[in-house]
Parts: sequence; structure tokens; C-alpha cells
Amino acid sequence: MNVRDFMITKVYTIKPSNTVKDLLNILKTNRIGGVPVVDDRDQLLGMVSDGDVLRYLSPTPMGIAGLVYIIEVGEMEDVLREKLNTPVKEIMTKRNLIYVSPTEEFETTIRLLSKHRLKKLPVVNGAGRVVGVLSRGDIINNIYEQIIDN
Repeated sequence: MNVRDFMITKVYTIKPSNTVKDLLNILKTNRIGGVPVVDDRDQLLGMVSDGDVLRYLSPTPMGIAGLVYIIEVGEMEDVLREKLNTPVKEIMTKRNLIYVSPTEEFETTIRLLSKHRLKKLPVVNGAGRVVGVLSRGDIINNIYEQIIDN
């Protein structure tokens, strides 16, 4: 069994110049946890997830040993609004990208997701274009449908 047999082909992507606000809209509207970042030719440039957003938006510790947060009343909302205009390229994962091809075997994909503790894997064809995505849920559903529900 290959990745192409169970990957999602309706892939939501985002451009590096889109804002964090645009990203949040895609994540919320489509009830997903992350998307590939692509250029105008759908070439994979990076990945960005809800975890990347949370890490970016979280308050920065200040003070002695970084244990004190200095936030005035109303200031947090202003900081969040400002950060929402940041381009996705500033918070996306760009190095050591892990992806699979449509012909990759099911077992290899499970190992990659497990070993690297990934939630999503982009599926990239030989030309470098994102043609699908796999999530842990896709793997679980595939196991259920192929083995348990048979």
C-alpha cells in the first residue's frame, strides 16, 4: 500500500507572504492543525502549524530569570493584533523539512510520523509540487478501514 492510496488530495496551502491572521482563518475555517507553505508553483517551502502560531503569539518572559511577564491591561490584545500581521515566512518551519512521495510505502510513513512526532506530512511529487497531505488521523482511519473494518 502506498501513500497515494490514502493521502488527502484537497490540500490547503498558504504563501509565505500571507499573514498569521490569514493562516488562522484557514486553520479555523477548515478545522485543520497545519498547512504546507508553498510558492506560486506549489513548490514546498515549509510547514506551519497551530503550534507554531501559539509559540509565536505567547507572551515573552521578562525580568529576573525570565519568570516575570510584564503586560499592562489591554496591552496583550494590542500585541496580539500586531503579531497577526506578521508574514507566515517568519514563523514557518523551513529547515529539515520531512515529506513523502506518493509512491512511499505505508509502513515508512508511519515510522516517519512516529519518529519525528509529526502531526502532518506533505506529499510531494517528483517535480517538487505539493500534491497531498497526510495526518495522523489519516493513518488511523486507513488502519481502521483496511484492517479492523474488513
